[in-house]
Amino acid sequence: MSSISKEPSNMEEFLEGIWKQNPTFVMMLGMCPTLAGTVSAGNAISMGLATTFVLVASCLLVSMIRNVVPKEVRIATYIVIIATFVTLVDYLIQAVSLSLYDALGAFIQLIVVNCIILGRAEAHAAKNPPFKSMINATGMGLGFTIGLFSLGATREILGAGKLFGISLFGEHFQPWVVMVLPLFSFHSHTFSMNFSRPRSWREMPCASSWRSTTICVAMPAWSVPGCHSVL
Repeated sequence: MSSISKEPSNMEEFLEGIWKQNPTFVMMLGMCPTLAGTVSAGNAISMGLATTFVLVASCLLVSMIRNVVPKEVRIATYIVIIATFVTLVDYLIQAVSLSLYDALGAFIQLIVVNCIILGRAEAHAAKNPPFKSMINATGMGLGFTIGLFSLGATREILGAGKLFGISLFGEHFQPWVVMVLPLFSFHSHTFSMNFSRPRSWREMPCASSWRSTTICVAMPAWSVPGCHSVL
């Protein structure tokens, strides 16, 4: 007798992207803005909210037209939809704050090729009704924003002794200047990833060759299908 899988509730759809399938710390998607756009907490939140808007709007529209668009041109259609909303966000940020636009730079336009947005459009929005797609996209966007904020806040606090431009430790604090350098964005992300998924790094899959062993040791277990053994 075959078992029928239970359809996830709206709350489960929403929470999936915040913790269980967090784009930043679990799926490791959108690494370009994650590593380069998290010098400060303000920039991180701005990038996260911009991406969230594009993600939600794109997935909603993709879900609405999922039965109309031919499969042969679906990817091209998704990219046009995403690019349209990214252009809207680009002009909006320019109108609101030129300083923020200069700080984020080309990463606003690069939202078009963000793996999170195209991935959710193809894997979820194209197969589910609009409301459920919007809920899932909102959770994914907020999870991405939380990930960016955690990195941006850590780097700003340690690298400048401030949070949102407000001094936290007084004039005698010696900033860790290295924290605002691009290289140390990797270290901050690695630490945060270990904190959010502490068991994954010790769970390695069984390997039948030295090549697969190398891949398993270099990558966390949750990113390698079929991971079972523990070193």
